[in-house]
Amino acid sequence: MADLFDRDGPAAAPDSAPRPLADRLRPQKLEDVIGQEQVLGPDAPLGVMLASRSLGSVVFWGPPGVGKTTIARLLADATDLHFVQISAIFTGVPDLRKVFEAARLRRSNGKGTLLFVDEIHRFNKAQQDGFLPHMEDGTILLVGATTENPSFELNAALLSRAQVLVLERLSLADLERLAQRAEKELGRPLPLKGPAREALLEMADGDGRALLNLVEQVMSWPADKTLDIDGLKTRLMKRAAQYDKSGDGHFNLISALHKSVRGSDPDAALYWLARMLEAGEDPRYLARRITRMAVEDIGLADPQAQAICLQSWQTFERLGSPEGELAIAQALVYLALAPKSNAVYVAYKGARAAAKKTGSLMPPKHILNAPTGLMKDQGYGAGYAYDHDAEDGFSGQDYFPDDMPRDSFYAPVERGFERDLKKRVEYFEKLRRERKS
Repeated sequence: MADLFDRDGPAAAPDSAPRPLADRLRPQKLEDVIGQEQVLGPDAPLGVMLASRSLGSVVFWGPPGVGKTTIARLLADATDLHFVQISAIFTGVPDLRKVFEAARLRRSNGKGTLLFVDEIHRFNKAQQDGFLPHMEDGTILLVGATTENPSFELNAALLSRAQVLVLERLSLADLERLAQRAEKELGRPLPLKGPAREALLEMADGDGRALLNLVEQVMSWPADKTLDIDGLKTRLMKRAAQYDKSGDGHFNLISALHKSVRGSDPDAALYWLARMLEAGEDPRYLARRITRMAVEDIGLADPQAQAICLQSWQTFERLGSPEGELAIAQALVYLALAPKSNAVYVAYKGARAAAKKTGSLMPPKHILNAPTGLMKDQGYGAGYAYDHDAEDGFSGQDYFPDDMPRDSFYAPVERGFERDLKKRVEYFEKLRRERKS
């Protein structure tokens, strides 16, 4: 059974065995944890729980290397609970049964269990449901950890019994404190000049564990000289940005890109586009999303926007990467600076809602064709006014169902080309009132 172990791990390593720097620097008390004041501070959720001695089940949501496992271990120490750690990747239903049975036996002997479940979102619905009775009767206190949005990945029943606490990427100041601890542990400073040290912290990208691994690498080099940025980058590859094309990283960045365009900020839009491309996002996906922005957020305020997006998409398909990505960037800047309107989007949603509500109503008979005598006898087509024969080419007839009052869905804005469309809407409404009277 892999990755299922109690406090001391599956097999305690002899004291003489080398230990990774990240393990040697693991905090021994909650107050030693760097960062995460928003959950550990005196007035923060865990601080209040511990002060009142009423720790409840929690789910830690955050990126890798920010202290989820460490905080779980220290919570067990602070509350005198037996710590058991499992990973949803390697643990099956038989393993869970053994964990719950051991916790039940431990509880009968007066000892509680804090069960830490790493990657808890990887358990399926049935497995997640299996935790509920043991949480409710106090057999276990659950501490889950996930890098994915719990709202999408965890069952509502489990979430209703656990508080979600968000752990954040470590700031550069937090990473600097961690680097100083590493230097103290290793007994010498990092052989890096100031700018190179800053570059090392940035390479960690908010991940404390990644920073300590980088520090360990740097410290293993011959200490014959102090390196500048070029020397550091020659020996170290930049760490890939945290990005999952099907997970939170993907949706967070595309949301930032879309809202930057909607907010008419071409610089921010280009930044988020670059972030996604650097992380390996498919440019075709971005071309599709940018076209969607033209339809949703610009619409008829600038009818040319949609055509420009489609042209940029075609240009990318012909040029390929990386040259074709410039065409996508050009379309993105055009959208950011274009006049904005979601009037058609709102009108379409309103029309769909009305259609859903009145979906069985027939069109009025005067606009129905009458290809047979029977249909003519039924009144089909009777009284239809041919608009081209009417004054101004407009009859003003009602085209809604007889039992449905006329509704208004499209309300053009006073921006871009829709300013002209608004004048047309108002003109036809005026004629409609005149024809009706």
